[in-house]
Amino acid sequence: MAQDGWRWLRGLWTAGQPLFQGRALLVTNTLGCGALMAAGDGARQSWEIRARPGQTFDPRRSASMFAVGCSMGPFLHYWYLWLDRVLPASGLRGLPNVLRKVLVDQLVASPMLGVWYFLGLGCLEGQTLDQSCQELREKFWDFYKFRVTYINCLTLGWDTYLSYLKYRIPGPLPPPACVALDTRVD
Repeated sequence: MAQDGWRWLRGLWTAGQPLFQGRALLVTNTLGCGALMAAGDGARQSWEIRARPGQTFDPRRSASMFAVGCSMGPFLHYWYLWLDRVLPASGLRGLPNVLRKVLVDQLVASPMLGVWYFLGLGCLEGQTLDQSCQELREKFWDFYKFRVTYINCLTLGWDTYLSYLKYRIPGPLPPPACVALDTRVD
């Protein structure tokens, strides 16, 4: 049974590979950005519904998050391609460029995305420009601090993928197994 599950996951991975190459990558990044924003909002709404009895799920709110996420997708796609081209990095010698990339991303893209997010959602929710700007002023610092932390956590996922990519073993992987600890008392 477990072997069938692994086989199914490998088949799904193989079928999905074209979505992460060439021109399809832009569409994948764009829709992925929107889907993640909508999923995040869905998770947050679920939390709010549990905390506030009587509150119901607002699909328009998640749709707005999806739309803003999709609007950011192409920017982020080309932004990271540009960063990789301008600041190539690999191995230990690339570490200074990695640090430069993070710095440039946090100093340039983060503030732009914060403005984009609050003004874009404000527009979709019917706020005036003044209202959206006020909300941006009130919430920007919290947004910025959290984004820096988020990017660093996301990097862990990327680094895990890089490790897989570098050290993967050709052929099928055995299913994970439990390892019993030696509990003998001498």
